[in-house]
Amino acid sequence: MRTVKAYAAPKAGSKLEPFEYELGALGSNDIDIQVEYCGVCHTDLSLRDNVWGATEFPFVGGHEATGTVIDVGPEVTHVKVGDKVGLGGHSHYCMTCPQCLDGDHNLCESVQSTVSPGRNGAFADIVRASGVSVVKLPDGIDVADAGPLFCAGITVFNPFVKFGIKPTDRIAVLGIGGLGHLALQFGKAWGCHVTALTSSSSKKEEAMALGAHEVVNSRDPEALAAAAGSFDVILSTVDVALNWNQIIAMLKPKGRLHFLGVQAVPAELQLMPLMFSQLSLSSSLVGSPHTVADMLEFCARHDIKVVTEHFPFDQINEALEHLESGKARYRIVLDN
Repeated sequence: MRTVKAYAAPKAGSKLEPFEYELGALGSNDIDIQVEYCGVCHTDLSLRDNVWGATEFPFVGGHEATGTVIDVGPEVTHVKVGDKVGLGGHSHYCMTCPQCLDGDHNLCESVQSTVSPGRNGAFADIVRASGVSVVKLPDGIDVADAGPLFCAGITVFNPFVKFGIKPTDRIAVLGIGGLGHLALQFGKAWGCHVTALTSSSSKKEEAMALGAHEVVNSRDPEALAAAAGSFDVILSTVDVALNWNQIIAMLKPKGRLHFLGVQAVPAELQLMPLMFSQLSLSSSLVGSPHTVADMLEFCARHDIKVVTEHFPFDQINEALEHLESGKARYRIVLDN
């Protein structure tokens, strides 16, 4: 039995405190990872504060872990002790439902999240997961900054693969933050003409450096009107209410608005413009382990990197406060 040293929130909204627990016997398909780095995500904040009413306390967050395999069960064959690996939002798949058998593990009927009730996350020195949820890091990927790729990275990469975005497409990325700054890089490397839609004038130069060919002010009605009918795909990474009818007006006929940011309020859309221009609305959440592996290879090949800020693990509360302030550029990583 291993003793895990972690940081946990004892109750909703509280600061994280040192917390220890015992890992049970290693299952036949289990993998224990020595956590060296772990990204901090807005989902961790929401779960800490019990925004969705499903958090069990004490709560150990963390679902963007990278580190070294220190133990494997006898049925594990794809990674071995000593491998550098990553773990994202999912820690277990049933492997028998139609979605798993079709390669869509992220849609598994009984998927278990890394920070779901009954599982402790990677704000710790060790995290346990099972089977194919653990992905080996390829050469060319820096273990120190790779954690956010297992959440933000796969979130924005998945629609390029699953929704048939073509290198000849003109795409727009709405919101240049933790997700959007990676979407710009993926879009440029994919071969697309990429436009950044942002309300922050301070991010214009950054957006261009990250891969945008042009930048449009998403709060300027005249600028949005001038871009009407311009894009094959708009990737929305924002979590705020916008004039979505004005946004979809920027799509070409047969264009697609794809939601990646979690919306706290219903999106108000007029159906008639969608019908007349045969537009599509879609969304997705993370991706399968196979798509994660492809994304990592793509990042290594095209030198796509997460823009990160690092904090020592014992400054985890300061890191969460920095994220909550909205000042993070663009993802936060804890160094263990």
